[in-house]
Amino acid sequence: MKRLYILLALFCLLISGCGNPFSGQPQATSTPITAVAPHWGVRAKTSGCAVRGPLQDPDCTPGDIFLNATREQVCTPGYASAVRNVSTSTKRRVYAGYGITKRLPGQYEVDHLVNLSIGGSNDISNLWPEAINPRPGAREKDRVESYLHDQVCAGTISLQQAQIEIATNWLNVYNRLPANEKTPATNGSGSP
Repeated sequence: MKRLYILLALFCLLISGCGNPFSGQPQATSTPITAVAPHWGVRAKTSGCAVRGPLQDPDCTPGDIFLNATREQVCTPGYASAVRNVSTSTKRRVYAGYGITKRLPGQYEVDHLVNLSIGGSNDISNLWPEAINPRPGAREKDRVESYLHDQVCAGTISLQQAQIEIATNWLNVYNRLPANEKTPATNGSGSP
């Protein structure tokens, strides 16, 4: 079923004005499609996972999405909070899969690879222990998540394209962000 969805998502990308990413023709969107959709929810392994710098292990955390999430839903205020549902036992399994037995408070956060605000799911295949430091880390990925959500809601990129880009390599998106999008918002005192 998931393979069918991937094929349908790619077909939709091709007919929705994005152009054929294999034709050599320019893309109609401002953000090119750089990869094909991951195998949503299909984990190649459940233990022995290892982060790759600021990126997850794609064999353990390929990403997963709510197949029926729409742009209208994810752009409705409160959507992400309404669907968030990750138990403490699931978080423990995520840490165990990545071999993290000890951690300091605030060292990691169990993060959704494809964030809820662009249709990511709560499945363990979409979760990984993301380090806060060194940078780029969790806070920089948060900026990518906000940026992609804003782009989807503005109609600049499709929901499917945003999901693929963040699952494939969120760091590539971060490196393309405009400078003002990389800077954290401040509370007026100069602190984020």
